[in-house]
Amino acid sequence: MKARMHVLLLVLLAALPHSISAQASAQQRRAVTDRSETREANPVDLDEWRGKTVMFIGAHPDDEVSCLGTFAKLIKNGNTVYVVLLTSGNKGSRDLEMTSERLATIRRQEDIAANGTVGIPEKNIFFVGYDDGMLEYVPEKELVEKVCWYIRKYRPDALFCFDPGASWVQWHKTDHRMAAKVALDGARAAAYHLYFSHHRINEGLQPYTLVDFFFRGSVETNFKVDITDVAELKYQAACKHTSQWGKGNAKYTGPEMDPEDKQRQRERQMRKDPDGKIYERFRRVQESLSF
Repeated sequence: MKARMHVLLLVLLAALPHSISAQASAQQRRAVTDRSETREANPVDLDEWRGKTVMFIGAHPDDEVSCLGTFAKLIKNGNTVYVVLLTSGNKGSRDLEMTSERLATIRRQEDIAANGTVGIPEKNIFFVGYDDGMLEYVPEKELVEKVCWYIRKYRPDALFCFDPGASWVQWHKTDHRMAAKVALDGARAAAYHLYFSHHRINEGLQPYTLVDFFFRGSVETNFKVDITDVAELKYQAACKHTSQWGKGNAKYTGPEMDPEDKQRQRERQMRKDPDGKIYERFRRVQESLSF
């Protein structure tokens, strides 16, 4: 009996540090949430932007939907938006009769239509074309160079992308993780002429330093954009992605989204805060991250 009690005591003592660590982690997550709520500020400066260029870098056609309210506001004020999508989105369907080739075509058409709804023309959307779900298996140097090239070519005043994390690497689903990482690494490389120097030698693309980042999908948001006046446009844009959400993903019969799925999108995209307004939230960093 004493031997059993001794073993049980050792097991409990061994588990104690893990329990304490788990509690500490939970407290840290709550603290991050609390801090992000108190730090959020109204974006008066975005409302005043005129003649600026912004770029979104994402993994899939539809990743930019979470930013389309902000983009709609910027475009209405005479700014330019570019969208760079690293994959063709050619895998994410549960329709057993769908092929990768057909899905890539559908996703491209949906994305062009969605972005057109808020004023982003087709010529400003770049489909880089990697396979959906496979970004983490593409050589990182190759991806970073492509991102670096787009930044040097179009020289955006601000970059929108997934949040790579601040104090630690933020966990996203596959493709989103890599898109977050290479977006920031590409921006860093763009600032120094000795990275991918053939851009300058062969094409005349000069180094360029970004100092304004808007990270979406963040657990540490510190910035919100009031999109109430353009939320209807964002909703209409989201409804163009028939193959992605709801019945159209299980069995594609598009291009029109099912009425029930449209209603779900309306509830999602038009959800109001307690103050009666609709926001998009980001973690904004206003400094050069090229170090």
